[in-house]
Amino acid sequence: MEPPNPNRDSLAVRIAGEIALSEKPGESLRKWRREFSLKQVEISNRIGISSSVLSDYEGGRRPNPGANFIQKVVTAILDADQETGGFNIQRYASLSGSTESHPSILAIHEYFSSVPLPTFYDNIGGSEIVTGPEGITGYTVVDSILAITTLSPGDLFKLYGQSTNRALIFTNVSRGESPLVAMRVVSPTPSAVILHGISSEALWEHAPSLASIGGFSLGVVNTPLDTLLSNLESTH
Repeated sequence: MEPPNPNRDSLAVRIAGEIALSEKPGESLRKWRREFSLKQVEISNRIGISSSVLSDYEGGRRPNPGANFIQKVVTAILDADQETGGFNIQRYASLSGSTESHPSILAIHEYFSSVPLPTFYDNIGGSEIVTGPEGITGYTVVDSILAITTLSPGDLFKLYGQSTNRALIFTNVSRGESPLVAMRVVSPTPSAVILHGISSEALWEHAPSLASIGGFSLGVVNTPLDTLLSNLESTH
């Protein structure tokens, strides 16, 4: 018999609650499956259904999943992670313990389902320079000067909110050296780093190669900060 795992239990409640309360529960199912880097066939095999049935739920082609189905999917996701060392369970436990805001955080938000990065860039008026993962499930707007001068190593996880699968948008940058260098020593990295207030021409010449090495999207947005924050609100 497995010993109690409070980190797993609290994460299970959080995932199931988010899926059940989402306006698009199928998209939320897909978000969490992808958060744990699992394929549809891996989950469907564990709960005894065909992958096409799970695909129909995720795509909204079947009625909203009931509580019993959600519980089975969540259990399958967490079982799969635990069998390979429980890395993601521990990662989310670390993030959930760091949810108190920090003065360097200007805005932070979590999405119920994954937002494609091209759509996110369009919504905020930004440009993607280096492509990265398909989508994000949240964003954080960070004052880079305050972050550099006031963030302790233990505070870094506060930038990630509830998931590292997000865009970190850094304001108060000149060419982007500091955020990109910081991403080389931070683990894990976000899905996207977006530099606010500069054009692609003003970008540090080494930034694209560092983003490629880190495996995250790199972009710029040059709208006024108030406009950026307003555009981000419209993506909720």
